[in-house]
Amino acid sequence: MTTREEALAIVTEFTKSESLINHMLAVEAAMRAYARHYGEDEESWGLVGLLHDFDWEIHPNLDEHPMKGAPILRERGVSDEDIRTILSHADRSGVPRETLRDRALYAVDELTGLISATALVRPSKNIADVKVKSVKKKWKDKSFAAGVHREDIERGCEDLGVDLWGQHVPLVLEAMQGIAADLSLDGRLAAD
Repeated sequence: MTTREEALAIVTEFTKSESLINHMLAVEAAMRAYARHYGEDEESWGLVGLLHDFDWEIHPNLDEHPMKGAPILRERGVSDEDIRTILSHADRSGVPRETLRDRALYAVDELTGLISATALVRPSKNIADVKVKSVKKKWKDKSFAAGVHREDIERGCEDLGVDLWGQHVPLVLEAMQGIAADLSLDGRLAAD
């Protein structure tokens, strides 16, 4: 199995955008939280979360990402099972979401972006100050983080069998709060 260090090396080789790296770290944290929740393997769940968008900068369109990234991952020794899960997070890949891990990746992907945006508009820029009700308020404002596909999050929750506001948002928010410094959402940006 690919180690986290190897996965992070792949991410940093192909991704220069700090915000995109932070997104992948957030998805990794959320996937690890779901693995704990379901009693699954945190390492494998975290790995697909970390790698899921590694190729976005070299394949920045929906016709190529993540499909054209798969051969790169294969060359780097990432397992076919992990690659299949990564492919399944994109509807256009044609790879169905069959496993709990597949469904979790799809469910957390867009939500991490909404939570990050919610933290960044707070005066403190500290995710520790974000509450579920803050995310819900921003969710309702369709012009806020308009690129976040809320319908994908809802469908992901339905497929995963979790309640959006009672289970999903609290779990993902707490996971992201646990790595606030890694995400640059620990308040340091408020000083800028």
